[in-house]
Amino acid sequence: MAEINAKMVKELRDRTLAGFADCKKALVQCDGDMDKAADFLRKKGIVTAQKKAGRTAASGLVHSYIHQGGKIGVLVEVNCETDFVAKNDAFIAFTHEVAIQIAAMNPSYLTPEDVPEEVVAKEREIRMAAAREGGKPEKVIDKIVDGQIRKWYTEICLLEQAYVKEAKKQIKELVTELVATLGENCKVRRFARWEVGEGIEVKKQDYAEEIAQLAGGK
Repeated sequence: MAEINAKMVKELRDRTLAGFADCKKALVQCDGDMDKAADFLRKKGIVTAQKKAGRTAASGLVHSYIHQGGKIGVLVEVNCETDFVAKNDAFIAFTHEVAIQIAAMNPSYLTPEDVPEEVVAKEREIRMAAAREGGKPEKVIDKIVDGQIRKWYTEICLLEQAYVKEAKKQIKELVTELVATLGENCKVRRFARWEVGEGIEVKKQDYAEEIAQLAGGK
């Protein structure tokens, strides 16, 4: 069995943010293999996070983020169980990363469950019509569209989106990792995003009319 020293434990702790005792136990369990120990801690963390998911999270932060010199603004509320955790650097950093995600990817909803039924129905209708127009066999159209809807959710729902800084991870996985690290239930509750000029209809004057007005001194 490999000898486990303090340097190894510190390296694993820095890599996973898990506690000292948990890191040492994982290295012993995995015979000193750093990668296996990290996977061991991650699996343990996911199980722990799942157990904590039902606990009430009513503390937390409302975080603001302004992007592109004031062109985009985001507010996001992230909840945890205690004020102590709300002041933790890892929790604060997470809220900032989520705000950046919202600014960059402009999600419309938090989860697939938040998408109104009529919106989903309309999207299915459009995609089914496109599949038929493309000559897809009727018997496989439902399955094709189901897959397309799942992919659509990863585009419009924040928690389903791929993390902009690490595309292999979804935002919901970052939440799970945060719960595993901090030992409390944490959740993104709501968000809002504004972009300068968004929703304003800009009417462009006909070029010829503009020239005529200028020529007439108007």
